[in-house]
Amino acid sequence: AGKSTIVNLLLRFFDPWKGSVQIDGQDIRRFKLESFRSQMSVVPQDTILFHRTIRENIAYGKPDATVEEIVRAAREAEIHDFIAQLPNGYDTVLEESATNLSGGQKQRLALARGILRATPLLIMDEPVTQLDSITESRLNRTIARVTRNKTTFIIAHRLTTIQRADLILVIDKGAIVEHGTQSELISKSGFYRKLYE
Repeated sequence: AGKSTIVNLLLRFFDPWKGSVQIDGQDIRRFKLESFRSQMSVVPQDTILFHRTIRENIAYGKPDATVEEIVRAAREAEIHDFIAQLPNGYDTVLEESATNLSGGQKQRLALARGILRATPLLIMDEPVTQLDSITESRLNRTIARVTRNKTTFIIAHRLTTIQRADLILVIDKGAIVEHGTQSELISKSGFYRKLYE
């Protein structure tokens, strides 16, 4: 549909051929790339974790983070209890490609990493796809809390993740076919309502 293209444009992996991407009315090409990217956190669909400790993996975007900050981010991402049960806790070394974690655990570590960075712009690409419904429900409450007062882009197929969004853009075959809040979109007989039903 074009979601990867949107993320790549937001991160300036490439720039648009026509038009512009703007934040607060400013074309993002006006900002220095390093400075611009330092203002954002990304929670990717395919989480990249390293053959390092869980603590180091969470602190990847903020290496000077304190243990307290790391634990707080893990708690908010609903992964602390799992980590605390491991024999070495936060000092547990992940296997190559984190094969000793489930997909949902990887996603929650990525979310903890994004929460820890505490940047004003947060991009989340399918943050709950590999979670069970109970954990997803708890995590959606966390997402609602941590996205307050920051610009957040959430790419999702699970509509529960985006139901509180200020603006939902429905993309089909590379084009925005509808936009509005969830209640506005449900009141229409369009593509979103079919997905919702």
